[in-house]
Amino acid sequence: MGEAGQDESRVTMLERGIHILQSFRPTGQPQTLSEIARRTDLPKSTTHRLVDSLVAQDLLDRTPDGLVLGRAVFELGELVPIKMRLREAALPFMEDLYEATHETIHLAVRDGLDVLYVEKIRGHSGVDVPSRVGGRLPMSSTGLGKTLLAFSPAALVDEVVSRPLRRLTAKSITDPVVLQNELAAIRVAGVGYDHEEATLGVSCVAAPVLVRGVPVAGISVTVPSDQLQPGRLAPAVRTAALALSRVLSR
Repeated sequence: MGEAGQDESRVTMLERGIHILQSFRPTGQPQTLSEIARRTDLPKSTTHRLVDSLVAQDLLDRTPDGLVLGRAVFELGELVPIKMRLREAALPFMEDLYEATHETIHLAVRDGLDVLYVEKIRGHSGVDVPSRVGGRLPMSSTGLGKTLLAFSPAALVDEVVSRPLRRLTAKSITDPVVLQNELAAIRVAGVGYDHEEATLGVSCVAAPVLVRGVPVAGISVTVPSDQLQPGRLAPAVRTAALALSRVLSR
């Protein structure tokens, strides 16, 4: 095989290895070799060979429950610049917001058409929130996502509403017109809400972190729905987001 052919083969194998690592999205739960092969649409023999290589590099780990992401993935993830800088800058404001509310605080960024959670402080209420650092949810079904979307370019909004809106609960927004009306209201108020749209019984209020008008992140407070107090929570979330915006704009 010539040099060009060898390079192409290496790229192909690299892409396949990446697909294997990405097959653990969105939950990171253990998988068997057969499950990985099925999710990546790779031959089982190829999957076995690549998995052995990924295990040798600590990118995957074998456990009694199956294969899981390895220590090296975690270590690399902690070095991602956006996470390091954003998290370092945001944590003091998240902690202040937590002290003011004692509720679950989230920090998230947009990743494609999803919200990607980059930090979380768990509140006292023990509310069951389907979020974790490194996890993702649809933008249209979360307060954070809608808030980020509201301040994003019109082309991104058009892309979201041109596709079927995912229904996570019976209260998720699935009508593009309803979503666009809510985005307009968010632009006016500077905060957005999730009324049991990602998880029944759970609501949140979120505000965008804007740097020169561009939404780089969002901060939210999540509470049991029967404890949502917009008059108390919205100003606190907005203040935290504005303070972080100033820091990141320096």
